[in-house]
Amino acid sequence: MFGIISRLLMYGDVDKDSILYSLGEIYRRFESGEYEKTELISDVKRQVKRLLVLATDQGFNDNLWHNYIAYFLMTNENPFSLVCEKNTISGGTVTELVRDDMKLIRQLFDYDFTELENALGINCLSILKDYRSVPKNTFMYNKNVSGKVRAFSKELEAAKDDEQFYGAVTKFYYDVGVGMFGLNKAFRLSELDGGFDFRPINNMDQVTLDDLVGYEIQKQELIYNTQRFVDGAKANNVLLFGDSGTGKSTCIKAIVNRFYGQGLRMIEIYKHQFKYLSAIISRIKTRNYKFIIYMDDLSFEEHEIEYKFLKAVIEGGVETKPDNVLIYATSNRRHLIKETWSDRNDTDNSDDKHHSDTVEEKLSLVNRFGVAIRFTKPMPKEYNEIVRGLAKANGIDMPDDELILKAHQWEISHGGMSGRTAQQFINHISE
Repeated sequence: MFGIISRLLMYGDVDKDSILYSLGEIYRRFESGEYEKTELISDVKRQVKRLLVLATDQGFNDNLWHNYIAYFLMTNENPFSLVCEKNTISGGTVTELVRDDMKLIRQLFDYDFTELENALGINCLSILKDYRSVPKNTFMYNKNVSGKVRAFSKELEAAKDDEQFYGAVTKFYYDVGVGMFGLNKAFRLSELDGGFDFRPINNMDQVTLDDLVGYEIQKQELIYNTQRFVDGAKANNVLLFGDSGTGKSTCIKAIVNRFYGQGLRMIEIYKHQFKYLSAIISRIKTRNYKFIIYMDDLSFEEHEIEYKFLKAVIEGGVETKPDNVLIYATSNRRHLIKETWSDRNDTDNSDDKHHSDTVEEKLSLVNRFGVAIRFTKPMPKEYNEIVRGLAKANGIDMPDDELILKAHQWEISHGGMSGRTAQQFINHISE
């Protein structure tokens, strides 16, 4: 195994803390004969435990070793895999070098641990090739990634020769992508040491636009803009504004679910993280995905200046905003920055010699969004339709008159008529 790993080129930069590298080191010691048996057994079992932990975190099943090698290929960001994501590639010197790597990786995929296990009197590696996971709550692992790993592993198992194995890998890169951006739909920022990293959002709500009853004009406008975006046409930043509980955030989640297969990804950031906007764009602008930078419940108090970071990014600054990035925001306010009565008082210039310029700067942010979609609270008739639609979707069998009466009794004491209130009512009466 160590000899195979050491001959890898494009995939040869194996993390020295990884399971694969550690097992390679175990085999190096084993094959050299320079080892103490008890110590080597302990080292093998340590790596098996790490593999089991990874299997739990990612929802692996069946052949854990095959799952692990598939996962290694899926997450290995190198010049070849990055070029392959969402692109068809053929010919060239690099492809020949990668074909050699794939022959070696296929040997690792089908590796026989019998010799090592017989020498040490263990079977903990071979037993993982027929693994049956304990049923667990899907929130304990990333269901989206798990499904991809297991399906890709089966495709690699079905490869009859090295060329088919290579084809399965490149097809995966083209269809899905590579690394965390290929495997996940949405991300948040994890701040560390004055910087940030992307953290996948596990098991994002599988809501669809059909789940949001009503608001057909608003949904179609959002679909049209997003479809243009993923198709590579000109598209606009979008502000969804209006009453709370009307489905603005739900629309964003649904649009990501709808267009994920076409390469759409979402990065959610909070107001205090706007200082990272330029750095975020710098890290994603060369990837072959379309990114929505999502800002939920966006608004600014008079003393907050984070909106300046947002304006700078939208306007482009010195560096033009790349074509693979748009900003989608939701807000309960039409005007995102709080405006005071003193702002309207043109005679009060005691603290600002250029008062009108300051007011214009505050009010101009919303104009940087090319599309503004308004969501208003439903009228009674619309609220009734939302309740009926949600009741049907949740299998609630109740006479219509009784359902509507109880729904209005609920909304009177729970914040008024809105899609959110209707959903809360349905949750309350569901079994």
